[in-house]
Amino acid sequence: MKYSIQIVGVGGQGVLLASMVLGNAAMEAGYDVAMSEVHGMAQRGGSVLCTLRFGDNVISPLESVGGADLLMGFEPAETCRNVGLCNKDSQIIMNLDPVLPSMVAAGFETYPEVDGLVASIKKLTPNLRTIDATELAKQAGKAVAANAVMIGAVAAVKGFPLSKDLLRKTLADNVPPKFLDLNLKAFDLGYETMSKD
Repeated sequence: MKYSIQIVGVGGQGVLLASMVLGNAAMEAGYDVAMSEVHGMAQRGGSVLCTLRFGDNVISPLESVGGADLLMGFEPAETCRNVGLCNKDSQIIMNLDPVLPSMVAAGFETYPEVDGLVASIKKLTPNLRTIDATELAKQAGKAVAANAVMIGAVAAVKGFPLSKDLLRKTLADNVPPKFLDLNLKAFDLGYETMSKD
């Protein structure tokens, strides 16, 4: 068994924490794990891409184009930009909350309609699931916990090889104690929301 996850977003969204939680959970489950990170201008809200592969005899974190089993998109435009990493069977989870680049925020450019981004991915695959992770994180207590919502959502993906309990425990082990309740609440909301569909 080999399983490949591509996690995409922008700096500050917690992509690297999510990859660490998923990678540590995979190690805990006894799999070989390989991970690579591409930060870009992560410090300034630039693109962040992390590849995580786990399974039996996984040596390299590099994945061929179209080789992703799962694409976790923390940001709509980044999800669209990286959909080429998927194939017709890949599962895609996309957070619907955009992070506006500085040129958009300054009024020099416009951000594409999120509904249009969703529609363009749906033309390519029936396996897109959307979630308003940021809104759910706010319900849990703080918008910054959107990455915990996304990890919870992944736990509800059919056929995902790591158990919900293992992911939840690994998340708890990787966040500061003062943010534990917030993150676990956010995880549970992500799981419940994705399980309903």
